Amino acid sequence: MVSVHLFVERRKKLCEQIKKQYKKKNGILCLFGNLEPERGLFRQESSFYYLTGITEPGVILTVDLASDETYLFVPQYAINRSLWMDTATFDVLFQDPLQRGINIIKPLGGQVSGYTMHAFGHINQYANLIGYLQEAVSAQRTIFSLFSDESDLYTNQKLLWFRLYDVITNVEKSLIDIHSLVADMRRKKDQQELDAIIEAISITALAQETAAHVIHDNLSEAEVHGNIKYIMTASGATEGFASIVGSGKNSTVLHYHNNNQIMQNGQLVVVDIGAEKNMYSADITRTYPVAGTFSERQKQVYTVVLETQEYIASIARPGIWLRNKDNPEQSLHHLAKAFLDKKGYGQYFVHGIGHYLGLDIHDVGSYAEPLKEGDVFTIEPGVYITKEQLGIRIEDNYYMTAKGAVCLSDGLAKTVEDVELLMASGKKA
Repeated sequence: MVSVHLFVERRKKLCEQIKKQYKKKNGILCLFGNLEPERGLFRQESSFYYLTGITEPGVILTVDLASDETYLFVPQYAINRSLWMDTATFDVLFQDPLQRGINIIKPLGGQVSGYTMHAFGHINQYANLIGYLQEAVSAQRTIFSLFSDESDLYTNQKLLWFRLYDVITNVEKSLIDIHSLVADMRRKKDQQELDAIIEAISITALAQETAAHVIHDNLSEAEVHGNIKYIMTASGATEGFASIVGSGKNSTVLHYHNNNQIMQNGQLVVVDIGAEKNMYSADITRTYPVAGTFSERQKQVYTVVLETQEYIASIARPGIWLRNKDNPEQSLHHLAKAFLDKKGYGQYFVHGIGHYLGLDIHDVGSYAEPLKEGDVFTIEPGVYITKEQLGIRIEDNYYMTAKGAVCLSDGLAKTVEDVELLMASGKKA
């Protein structure tokens, strides 16, 4: 269980960094939580969770950088939300908000008609926040928030800011994006984060082993996926992303999610999955022979992919980049491509060598910067030969230390011999 004091310390550190970088700016930190989706489960915006630990939707937190006064603005629902949704963890906050570094809990604005807020609900639902921010802007104070120009980051937050532009005079001129500061903080994982990731990895490894045990001729990819979901759910986790169980030609489709074809002997099946537990995810891929043993051709290509991963893991260290086209000799991606080129498979390696991992599957962090101590990332070489309906990907999760990369998922079988033994052990059970 993550200590609530950790979130307070993170906000304090962020505020100190803002003051240091923007010395002449007198301002307010403003963070928006996510809204509930129309369909699917709610998940808190990752940076909001990282800085607050709050998993309730629709809430907004502000910190006055001059006084450290911290407010939590809470939607005012017309009906008792706890009758419809589990609010127990949020209700605890009201008992002792100071424990989470919150001075005052304020109503966000006008009444919400139901038990959930919507992206295009009446703007009056934000009336108190609007008044607070308008007063700050009128006093020529700066608003610091998460508002990245990168199209896939903070989309819900940007949508709300666009709405607030229409009702808060000059707020767009007072707004400064701090997503890069938060990204730098989130990149370096502390021990509690590392523990959470390792737990997610353990669950994912168990789900992979279960998949290996049940895979056989004439079985649907969906049945394998069902077993994976069962293990994750029974372990108190969810799927961190849409699971991939792709056999035959589907093994060559990078983001194949239909998972509905019948597997046949002679095919390979790529299983790319990741459990999410306590907001942190794993991301592990294994490739299995449906027959339980690899053919000579499959073994040949599989061995090359595994050798690529082992080579890249052996040279990964602080100061080397995941991907840097301007310095390919120090770029893990380009070194993997060169390694595969020498083996005759470079043209079949069509994606990146890896990505950051944490609160998000593709976690925040600049690829323009080299790897550094405290990073958690993946190494995932793959070869996809469409004409042979042969796709192989091997992906593990790594933690960067001062001496190099440590594999966090090395307990899961991945050599040809160990994969075949794993599959055989399931058939005997």
